[in-house]
Amino acid sequence: MSLRHRGIGLGGIGLGIGAVAVALSLVACGASSDSGAASGGGTSTSAADAAKAVAKGGADFGTAAEKTAAMGTTAKPGEWPRTITHAMGTTEIKAQPKRVVVLDVGELDNVVSLGVKPVGFAPSEGSPDLPSYLKQDAGTPKNVGTINNLNLEAIAGLHPDLILGSQLRAAEQYDELSKIAPTVFSIRPGFTWKENYLLNAAALDKTDEAKAKLAEYDAKVKALGAKLGDHKPVVSMVRFMPNGVIRLYANASFIGTILKDAGVPRPANQNIPDLAAEVSAENIDQADADVIFTGVYGDPKATNKAAVQGNPLWQNLKAVKAGHAYEVPDETWYLGLGVTAAMQVVGDLERYLVK
Repeated sequence: MSLRHRGIGLGGIGLGIGAVAVALSLVACGASSDSGAASGGGTSTSAADAAKAVAKGGADFGTAAEKTAAMGTTAKPGEWPRTITHAMGTTEIKAQPKRVVVLDVGELDNVVSLGVKPVGFAPSEGSPDLPSYLKQDAGTPKNVGTINNLNLEAIAGLHPDLILGSQLRAAEQYDELSKIAPTVFSIRPGFTWKENYLLNAAALDKTDEAKAKLAEYDAKVKALGAKLGDHKPVVSMVRFMPNGVIRLYANASFIGTILKDAGVPRPANQNIPDLAAEVSAENIDQADADVIFTGVYGDPKATNKAAVQGNPLWQNLKAVKAGHAYEVPDETWYLGLGVTAAMQVVGDLERYLVK
């Protein structure tokens, strides 16, 4: 199948033309929507190895955006049925979907931004409720489990006519989901958010609307870069995770793509083609920069945030002493993974960085 070239905005990757089918499955024990991990059981060694290739630090991690960009449809606007090429193969959608189930926060952001109120939603374990920034427009989708523990019975009970998710999250359930409704999967969530958006839009026959939203984002992030001028501050991204894990988010993350689009420089240890680097509390000095933004995944009490920020090592950081360390909402900066969240992050960056 030959697919139409689909250009995306600032920060996009040159797109290949052609169908891509990637044989991936799940890896064990997920964390956040941008974590590069997912849960599942009973996967074969080869399937697990394939999943790891596109997970954090995997051999195929860096090509996920380019491969996703080559997916989509040759159908014209308004043409039904349409066939969507996606991470698990091809899926035919017979008519305009009216009852959509989304299996992650990125897909939720995507469909809501396109005027679709999903009937079902799988939140992350770290933020089990409907994200506050989408509540006004998302309607009242039913809970269908979490991103790493889907409730297939609940999904079937909603009688969806389209299911949107990702291979990294739910490849193990793909066959069962496809028996419930046409199912379209991206490769993975995270830094591929623009490409995932266009893939989801193709399934909904809303490609033009999605391109317009991305153009709006591009204009806003370019304007931010212009306002910051030639002497932009170096920005460090620190996220406190459960069990004492501290992540310094890098270029191949949702927030990393936004900072790159704005031309905001990063510390050397975050200017890498990976999701994140991890540091111990004893090495928190490696998080220093002109400005530090901190996020927390889930319950702050399940992390070592309080202990780290109460330590002299944190208090002596250049950004902290200058009053340039700010806590930002995890649900948009890390979990949002869609254009609506990206626009809010750009607005936050302008508020904090433009003087």
